[in-house]
Amino acid sequence: MKEILVIIPAFNEAQSIGKVIAEIPDLVSEIIVVNNNSTDNTPGVATAAGATVLLEEQMGYGYACLKGINYASKRSKTPDIIVFMDGDYSDFPEDLHKVIAPILAGEADFVIGARDKVLREEGSMTPQQVFGNWLATFLMKLLFKAKFTDLGPFRAIRYEQLIALEMEDKTYGWTVEMQLKVLKKKIAYAEVPVRYKKRIGISKVSGTIKGSIFAGIKILGWIFKYSLR
Repeated sequence: MKEILVIIPAFNEAQSIGKVIAEIPDLVSEIIVVNNNSTDNTPGVATAAGATVLLEEQMGYGYACLKGINYASKRSKTPDIIVFMDGDYSDFPEDLHKVIAPILAGEADFVIGARDKVLREEGSMTPQQVFGNWLATFLMKLLFKAKFTDLGPFRAIRYEQLIALEMEDKTYGWTVEMQLKVLKKKIAYAEVPVRYKKRIGISKVSGTIKGSIFAGIKILGWIFKYSLR
């Protein structure tokens, strides 16, 4: 039986985090919610739902993910697969089966749950998200011959490959950094189409002009940084 861990960065997701945890398949060994300095009852709801809750006071998606990875590295039983997903209930947690399938089959070491347009609820992604994803994946295709179509946060990776990536981004560039390093290290990757729905609450990134701008700058910065290497 594979040791599968789910890491969920969460900032003020008290309304949604319980629903996310409840729908994660039983094959997962441990659900780790990283409370990114929430001001609501996110940690209380997550704990009551059965998750392991960590506190990361430094604000930032990457900070929260790194906290979860650090915790995983200190467990008595080394994980086989790490799955990342958001805590806003926009993903369908039961699609985790699809996301890890290529890894279990030995076909890939890294899998993106791609938010397929056909499977996406109308309005679930903002226009700036759709454009940003298109631009980033287009540039990765142009510069690195990548086959990615999405920067979706719902993703799975073999633990040893994740550690080998030596992730460092602390904020908005986390997802694209991971994909660029997968390309650089020639790690076998795949995408599987997943469903996507309107999130509960307002996005802290795409829901604000400031967040969208900073995310765009970070993502493009990582792409051009790697294009010069």
